[in-house]
Amino acid sequence: MTLGESRRRIARELLIGLLVFGLYSLVQMMHGPARQRAADRHGRDLFDLERRLHLDIEPGLNRWLAPHDFLRTLANYEYAITYVVAAGIMLVWLYARRPDRYREMRNSFVVLNVLGIATFWLYPVAPPRLLAGTHFIDTVREGHTWGSWGSPLVTHANQLAAMPSLHVAWALWVSVVLAELKHTRTVQAVSLVHVGVTLFVIMATANHFLLDAAGGAVVVWLGFLMARRRVKNEVKAPDAFFLHVENDQAPQHVGGLAVVDTSAVPFTRDALAATVRAHLDELPRFRQRLRFRGRWRRPVWVEAADLDWNWHVPERDLTRPDGSPGGFAALHELVAELAAEPLPRDRPMWRFVAATGVEADRAAGILVVHHVIADGVGTVAQALNMLEPRYTPRIPAQRMPGPLKRAAATAVGLAQLATDGFPKLKLPTGNAPARGFTTVDLPLDGVREIARRHGARVSDVLLTVVAGALSTAVPSAPRGLLRVSVPLMVRAPDAAAEGNLTAAVMTEVPLGPVENGEVARLAEITRRSRGLYTGTRTLAANFAMRAVGAILPVPGHAWFARTVYGGAMFQAIVSNMPGPDVPLSLAGPPLAGVYPILPLAPRVPIAVGALGWDGMLSVGVATDPALIPDAAPLGDAMKVVFGELTAATSAHPPAPVVETRGVV
Repeated sequence: MTLGESRRRIARELLIGLLVFGLYSLVQMMHGPARQRAADRHGRDLFDLERRLHLDIEPGLNRWLAPHDFLRTLANYEYAITYVVAAGIMLVWLYARRPDRYREMRNSFVVLNVLGIATFWLYPVAPPRLLAGTHFIDTVREGHTWGSWGSPLVTHANQLAAMPSLHVAWALWVSVVLAELKHTRTVQAVSLVHVGVTLFVIMATANHFLLDAAGGAVVVWLGFLMARRRVKNEVKAPDAFFLHVENDQAPQHVGGLAVVDTSAVPFTRDALAATVRAHLDELPRFRQRLRFRGRWRRPVWVEAADLDWNWHVPERDLTRPDGSPGGFAALHELVAELAAEPLPRDRPMWRFVAATGVEADRAAGILVVHHVIADGVGTVAQALNMLEPRYTPRIPAQRMPGPLKRAAATAVGLAQLATDGFPKLKLPTGNAPARGFTTVDLPLDGVREIARRHGARVSDVLLTVVAGALSTAVPSAPRGLLRVSVPLMVRAPDAAAEGNLTAAVMTEVPLGPVENGEVARLAEITRRSRGLYTGTRTLAANFAMRAVGAILPVPGHAWFARTVYGGAMFQAIVSNMPGPDVPLSLAGPPLAGVYPILPLAPRVPIAVGALGWDGMLSVGVATDPALIPDAAPLGDAMKVVFGELTAATSAHPPAPVVETRGVV
């Protein structure tokens, strides 16, 4: 292992530790009178239960220890120090001497802590020494022990976190690890003695009940149960995120609408199916399906026994009954229909629909791929495998900081994300999966010129066009700042097409009339979006997507996904992706236009995807009919806003060039 790789691994471990500590700190910040009353009530309930079961040995141990000054002080220090030292030594030893088992054991340790923190949040319990009227002696306060848990020096300690006892859990975890690794009997015996001493100390110092210790044993057992070795072909956490997010009202498949010119070469369903067949070896997820293994385990990818080609590659003829072409309105309706229909999970989760009869010289291929397979850029990369001539996308290299700087930047980004707050405005949403869809073509050179003249980025211009159009085309749109999710690419140039390798960060755009017109709106959006490209939020969002899924059990990850991805956190999605700048063909005829198809997040009524393609910024707009019954007027309004920006730009002096750091 090189020095750089070693530093990256250490930085990753530090980041995981920071995330767990951050969760603990969030729970600690919830302290208030209501939680204090609940914790007191729960503590008394546990004590009453122990007395009914004749398990209440804590008062006797506490009365015995309290008069013995030396032993009392020793117990206080044992309570404060030894469990941390033991677990820390074990983690370092595993990392250095047993790297083959380190990840599994570290994961079990992280899981037990997350389960403990979740219990602190859901079921706060006060320790016996803080329960008025129970006659327990607070050995920490009485002994004035310096630095011990609950003493004035350690004021950050969560005083409502008695259940489960993480002191017992950490000590017991060390013993279980030693047993798993079949360490020497002497070392295992010493560790077991430490567990016994810790059990005695937590009760004699009145920091925990016996039932709290039992809770610690339970989270240790669950931690090891959930931290099994990763199964081959198991769905990765960032990909499983979108399985958890999906519901009947918000199908989660991405894709693209590829319009082809049939004036010289016909476009047929059979030719499209043959093209997909010829490239199946390069598209592993196209020949695999999910096998679900229960609520507590992520699914795995398995080879599908056979592909139903009539379902995966169907033909939809849009020709009207009178023989005339259906037109682009009918094509957009077909895209909306496909976007609203969840993909079955018992077969490979993709479709490539051949749409004929669009215009006299136009047909289309509509590719939809479930988000569990790939993000938007990954879907573009998979589609490029089926185009001719063969084209390798030029994904800009991301300049990454060193491991320590990256760890620090991620920590800063996590703090920034934690303070981002919640949406100030809510757009109308419905309770049905119905969709609207339209497309918009903007000249890429014109978009870039607007960005250059105003010191903005292409993404800022796109955000302005969307915000301006919503302000004029949607009468029900509120005025104020709209929270928008902006996916940013963290995909390496050599990354596989499969997988979700983007990180979503948030910005706010002004809705409603803006003094001095759309140029002023662009200036405000540019100012607000500058924080998106500093890198700290991107690193933090990407880390959270990967780390949270690795740390939390599957039900916890599902809860996290549904909590952070949807209308409670943002109200629109706007994504800008790089695309080819050369002519390409699909199943024979040349491409005349390609438009992204993005899914709506739950309770989020608009998703806009843009793709730079052969001189055009090709925009696909997906909407909830509750926001606007027909998406076409929204597309027309986007063109009007772009026209206003273009007219204003001709008289605007050039602004200083803004470095994009690989983000368009």
